Amino acid sequence: MVKVYTTDSCPWCVKVKNYLKSKSVDFEELNVQEDMIAREDMVKKSKQMGVPVLDINDTIIIGFDKPSIDEALNK
Repeated sequence: MVKVYTTDSCPWCVKVKNYLKSKSVDFEELNVQEDMIAREDMVKKSKQMGVPVLDINDTIIIGFDKPSIDEALNK
């Protein structure tokens, strides 16, 4: 399961989503501006408020870090 925590005004969030789509990865997008429960979940998992945050099978990745994303997807 892949979750992507985003906001409306985050250019790196768009890059992450486009990257996952280019790799044909299904993901759930959670907008932390609109969804307070998702925001609390993201902060609990990542210990910070910045986006994007990815949760790839319980591996937390902060930011658009291609090598870490690829490694987590290949586990």
